[in-house]
Amino acid sequence: MSLIHLTPAQLRHAADLKEKIESLQNELNELHGAPAVAAPTEAPAKPGRRKISAAGIAKIRAAQKARWAKVKGTTETVKPATKGRRKMSPAARAKIAAAARARWAKVRAAKAGK
Repeated sequence: MSLIHLTPAQLRHAADLKEKIESLQNELNELHGAPAVAAPTEAPAKPGRRKISAAGIAKIRAAQKARWAKVKGTTETVKPATKGRRKMSPAARAKIAAAARARWAKVRAAKAGK
């Protein structure tokens, strides 16, 4: 039988019976020398929740504003603030280009040698 179909009087009676059972169980435990078992009063603690960084929240807000602007038909869309791209120094670019030229020279030489 489901608890949904019980009347309030039946629910009260069931709760009284449960309390009597718990008190008798505690009394029995005391006689045997075991510590009394208290009824659980609190729910177990939840594990810690993860937190979103301020930058993450800003991106979410900006994306939501853009979605609403699109729905409302306005032309102003807000882009999330992003960091600028890092630039490679000219010396680093020259070094990479020289390495690429050397690799391709080997490939061409291997093809010519076949």
